[in-house]
Amino acid sequence: MTEAHKDTSGNYEDALKGLVDPENHEMDVHAPATTAVHHGWLHSLLAGTAHLGTWVATSRGDNPTKIFESIPIYVRLGMQLLYRGKEQAKLLGNSHVEALLQQQSIKQGKLFDQTGPGVLEHIQGFVKTYEIDCSELLHPNIADYKTFNSFFYRQLRPDARPPAEPENAAVISSAADCRLVVFETGQKFTIASLLDDEKLASKFEGGSIAIFRLAPADYHRYHSPLDATIGPTKNIEGTYYTVNPVAVNEDLNVFTKNRRDVTVLSVPAVGVDVGWVAVGAMLVGSINHTKEEGSSVKRGEDMGYFAYGGSTCIALFPPGKVQWDADLAKNSEGQLETLVKVGERIGTFV
Repeated sequence: MTEAHKDTSGNYEDALKGLVDPENHEMDVHAPATTAVHHGWLHSLLAGTAHLGTWVATSRGDNPTKIFESIPIYVRLGMQLLYRGKEQAKLLGNSHVEALLQQQSIKQGKLFDQTGPGVLEHIQGFVKTYEIDCSELLHPNIADYKTFNSFFYRQLRPDARPPAEPENAAVISSAADCRLVVFETGQKFTIASLLDDEKLASKFEGGSIAIFRLAPADYHRYHSPLDATIGPTKNIEGTYYTVNPVAVNEDLNVFTKNRRDVTVLSVPAVGVDVGWVAVGAMLVGSINHTKEEGSSVKRGEDMGYFAYGGSTCIALFPPGKVQWDADLAKNSEGQLETLVKVGERIGTFV
């Protein structure tokens, strides 16, 4: 056991560092937080704490099936570190917390890019923990992946996620395998803060928004939700707070604090621009784009991917242009995320 594991009672920083430590064989960084409360050196940190997970709708329709998803240990520890003080807003601007989360994110990213004999075992454990269906992968033999990250941003077979109603240019589809919420802008954060651009934000004020949250188990490539031409991308530096809904529901502007890339998608079929934001989160070392400025993309076409961790994409639409599917709108009003997959219909242009 390393020094970081010996006495972590009340010391969330040491616990987070210890969990990322490559010599830690006691607990998998991917493991659900609900299991950690029964495990030695994490018990005193997490036992009795709320917010070990969130409810998610796993089916579409008026009465969806719901499951409770436990969040990963590293996310829970990061949240505990971030929210342990009484004045949460001040912690969001705490340079020490920001530096620690960024340091651990970069450290974990480097570890997951390493090759070696332990990679296959790590991938096998990840596949087992999250029950990943490898039959839909472009390269289904997990021994073909030389690093953990190369498996994390794995590609799917071209026929694995066909877009709904491919001939209907009015349809908007899910950009990711994710937990989705849709609503009108003006909640949780300001568009100008998210985009870091007052002029661009004015196009979307009072409009519609979709938040695609990717959990660690998810296929981590994101696809275009519509037929579009890719505009310029603005890189905005930031920290690596968790984008878990428990954190977002604290009414804290985590999206506007995190590392993110902002791109404008021009949609010729309906004559509008759509704001597209890829947001990094805890233990995510990079946001990677697979399409260049000026490229035309079809709905459902790959646009980029995230390295390891939870992450989020946000789509912003001008006011009066979108009607979300009724079940998704209803779930979102009740702060219930809905599981959707790439290409699945989520709404239409009107």
